[in-house]
Parts: sequence; structure tokens; C-alpha cells
Amino acid sequence: MNDRFLRACRRQTVDRTPLWIMRQAGRYLPEYRELRARADFLTLCRTPELAVEASLQPLRRFPLDAAIIFSDILLPLEALGCELAFDPGPRIAKPIRCSAEIEALSARPLAEVAPYVADAVALLRRELSGCVPVIGFAGAPFTLAAYLTEGHGHDGFPAVRALRAADPAALDSLLEKLTALVIEHLNLQIAAGAEAVQIFDSWAGILSPADYSSFALPAVRRVIRGLRSPRRDHVPVIYFAPAADHLLELASSTGADVIGLCWRTRLDFARRRTGGRVALQGNLDPAALLAPPERVRERALAVLDAAGQEPGHIMNLGHGILPGTPLASVEALVAAVAEPERWPV
Repeated sequence: MNDRFLRACRRQTVDRTPLWIMRQAGRYLPEYRELRARADFLTLCRTPELAVEASLQPLRRFPLDAAIIFSDILLPLEALGCELAFDPGPRIAKPIRCSAEIEALSARPLAEVAPYVADAVALLRRELSGCVPVIGFAGAPFTLAAYLTEGHGHDGFPAVRALRAADPAALDSLLEKLTALVIEHLNLQIAAGAEAVQIFDSWAGILSPADYSSFALPAVRRVIRGLRSPRRDHVPVIYFAPAADHLLELASSTGADVIGLCWRTRLDFARRRTGGRVALQGNLDPAALLAPPERVRERALAVLDAAGQEPGHIMNLGHGILPGTPLASVEALVAAVAEPERWPV
């Protein structure tokens, strides 16, 4: 198996820096757009064969070093009785905003409510036949709480911040329920064959260091501890909180093996600030892929130079790939990472 991604997660030596791309299955691919013309987003997520087809599409075009399952971070909320829709962004029919509503939340087993994610992971693992590792993922408890209280994406997510200010005990209770849900969700994917998992804390960056330390960070630590049974110690955990440079040192204390970085934080600075305790993932600006191929190459090489020669770097974008990205730009990125003069035999 091509294991350079897993080796880099563990800060082991590799023959070259591994590469995968957040949202590598997505609208920049014409074959994905054809798939979406036949099925809506939730149908893709809930149908393992279609989710696996979407997951495999980028690997058929590009020699990437990992596959990530096609899914969405909000799907586990269905176990709490939440009704989801995407039009095109996520919407929760009945937001949860007070202690009574939080206490009323009771989770059903995810294996019964949403078995399709683990089923898709298992099918993807079989389809790849060990060619590259499979990455599972979940949303972090605080980020799920942000969506659950707001009901949809919103700049700054004022509802969860209002709950934190007015009733911090209620937010603690909500995060406790969501932490258990995230642990269950990731463990199901690991049991199905996920060889690494990524925790997306997409909205942690709206928090001050004090609030992050009080709410988001303890929840993430509990999630990661919940994945640390002896038989799961070999599964690396990536933690990604974009636009959160002010939280970097705290994020590196989550227990994750890898910290994902958006383009706002320089890799060489991050290496020094985290003291080499964790591997780093990232962090090319997704907008850089809208440039001509030669410029893409220059920007990609600059990221690799900033990462340095120490073990423990995974090349990725600093966020998801943009829908209008030209395929030639992705090809240029792949070629730049694999340039033989950078990796002498």
C-alpha cells in the first residue's frame, strides 16, 4: 500500500510529501457534476455506492495519497432527531437554543439511524484494495453546536455565542451530548476500516482563547481520548480549525497527531510554535489553484519550502477546493509535490 500519508501523520520519514485535497470529491470535477445531476446531495451521502463513486472520482484522475469518504459533518445530528436539508447550504429545521430543548435531546444509535457512512467506508476500503488509506471524518462538538443552535451557516454564529454568554451550563450539556455522538460516529468509521480520521472544527476560530479553552478544547480532547482504545492506537487523528491562528498552541494540545492549517498561518512559524510535537497538514490557499499552472507550481513549492525537511508534513489546501478550480491546476499541484529533483532516490 502507498502508506506515505500514514507515515507522515506519525512524523516518520517518507519518500516525498504526501498529498490529498480537502473536498477532493466535488464540483470542480465534471464527473461529479454528472453524478449530482442524477442525485441530490443527501441522496449521495445516504447511498453507500454513490458516496463511494464520488470518493473514487478524484483518485481516478490524480495520483493522490489518500481517499476521504464522501459525507457531511452534520449527518450524525439525525440521531438526535434533527431534520436536515441542503439548499444548497445546510439547514436544520428546528434549531436548539435553550436548556429545556437541550435536555430533551436523546440520541438513538448511529448504527441504526445513519449506518450508511460506515457502510460507505467499508465499501471504499474494499474498492481501493489497499492502494491508498481511507480517511473518515466528523465535525467537532463545538462546530456541530454552532450549526445546531443557529440552524444554518451564519457569519460569527451569534446563537451559540449567545448561549455561551447566557447559559454556559446549557452549552456544556449540549457539548457533552455532541461529544458522545462524535465519538460514536468516528468509532463506527474506524471499525469499518478508516485508517485515519479528521475532526473539522470549522467554527472554533470565532472563539477567544479563553472560551476555546473552556468549551471547544475540552470537548475535542474527550473525543480523541474516546478513540484511544488499544486496538485504535494506530489510527492517526487530524484536527483542523481554520482561521484560528490565535488558537494554534491550544489546538496542538488536543491530543491529535496532526494539526491542519489554513493559509493564514505560515508552516514554518507553526512548526516552531508547536515545538515539533505534531505533524502539520496544509496549507496552500485554495484560490491559488485559480492561477495558471506555472504560478500554481510556484505557490505549491513555497508551501513545501516553508514546511522544511523535518518529518511530519502532509500537503493539502488550507480549506476545501473551490468549485471553479481548473483541472490543469490540480495537475500542476500534483506534479509540483512529486518533482523528482526535490526527492532524490
